[in-house]
Amino acid sequence: MKRPPLAHPFDDDKLKEECGIFGVIGVGDAANFVALGLHALQHRGQEAGGIVAHDPNSGFNSARRFGYVRDNFTKADVMDTLPGPLAIGHVRYSTAGSKGATAIRDVQPFFGEFAMGGAAIAHNGNLTNAAALRRELIERGSIFQSSSDSECIIHLMARSIQKTIPERMKDALRRVEGAFSVVAMTRTKLIGVRDALGVRPLVLGRLGDSAWALSSETCGLDIIGAEFVREIEPGEMVVIEDGKITSSRPFGTHAGRFCIFEQVYFSRPDSIIGGRSVYETRRQIGVELAREAPVEADLVCPVPDSGTPAAIGYSQESGIPYAMGIIRNQYMGRTFIEPTESIRNMGVRLKLNVNRALIKGKRVILVDDSVVRGTTSRKIKDMILEAGAAEVHFRIASPPTAWPCFYGVDTPERSKLLAATMSEDEMRDWIGVDSLKFITLDGLYRAAGEAQGRDPKAPKFCDACFSGDYPIAPSDKLEEGFEMKAAE
Repeated sequence: MKRPPLAHPFDDDKLKEECGIFGVIGVGDAANFVALGLHALQHRGQEAGGIVAHDPNSGFNSARRFGYVRDNFTKADVMDTLPGPLAIGHVRYSTAGSKGATAIRDVQPFFGEFAMGGAAIAHNGNLTNAAALRRELIERGSIFQSSSDSECIIHLMARSIQKTIPERMKDALRRVEGAFSVVAMTRTKLIGVRDALGVRPLVLGRLGDSAWALSSETCGLDIIGAEFVREIEPGEMVVIEDGKITSSRPFGTHAGRFCIFEQVYFSRPDSIIGGRSVYETRRQIGVELAREAPVEADLVCPVPDSGTPAAIGYSQESGIPYAMGIIRNQYMGRTFIEPTESIRNMGVRLKLNVNRALIKGKRVILVDDSVVRGTTSRKIKDMILEAGAAEVHFRIASPPTAWPCFYGVDTPERSKLLAATMSEDEMRDWIGVDSLKFITLDGLYRAAGEAQGRDPKAPKFCDACFSGDYPIAPSDKLEEGFEMKAAE
């Protein structure tokens, strides 16, 4: 089995996507639909993918592979081994367990055989008490096959005394802390569940009269021609069997705290979140940025591709022309296979190139989605200046990322986040630009549809990476000595 390709240096300075999950019930070749859905969710994880399907005649079958969906789950020799009307799948970027050296045993979905039959589970998110649970389960005799925190759910289900798999899943998920969206399956049921605060996304779609789909994002429904029905609510579990849906609230009813970085970066711009187009939210972020941080310039240029909608909004609000000052190599993909040291030193140039004829002599506003370590921002600035730009101004479509995420996003430790160690002015000087401005947290909330901005007593979103306000205590990290932000 081939290892995942080496990461490109451009990716080292971006927050890494979480994972994507997808499930279908009620169609003749469910695994093929799942493969299409995972292809639409590929932006959420490019490291590996897996599909589990069930057929009444052949039982459960699975396939797990490193790399892209298109390279693994479009081939007859793989898909023919996954027959049946029910299937779930997962695309992965490791946020817990081993990183950079993934074993095939870490690739989801995970499968377990219980007294009442088999079940498979795929999980998006992070369990913040996984280390403590793992210690407890191992002491009680559980034998783990992977380094993933998601496997804890399977072991907790195995130890439950409930009589059905959905009830065992409820038992298990009541024991875990953190953020999770889950799709699971038995021989006859498709199950979807979100954590009590709904930090991670999950949506429900309909295919015809009796077929249903669950997806991390609505773009996964679009690709299979499914009708978007609704979002799974925070703390809700749905069980789909024989074309019918049963809903329950195993964790009670709570005000949601959906991850606001889904709006900024993770979700595809053609997805719908909370009844609102992600593209429109990102465009509105640019509008708010132009109002909060105006500057005299000749061009507004996005840092491709995630900065594009915000750059369009900034241009529309400011009246400064929008231009493609940086061109992305569309064939680069997310990785660069086996580069030599001299090639790796070219860094960002392998992925982005400056439109020199356009940039020369111009005062340029660059709009990007975030600044993490800041190293990529410096390289892009150098490229723009080398192309002859008169001035370079950065406008960032998120507040300063000053705190790590423990809910399913792979972020550096706090000491490596530029905004954790520098003020905005210090960051400007370190990057070496004429000006640097981030959207405020209130501005981000307004762009996401909250007209009054952020209510500090009852924020609508999880914004811990910006505010340090963690809605779920990161138990394992606190044990390791992580210091949370002091109460204000």
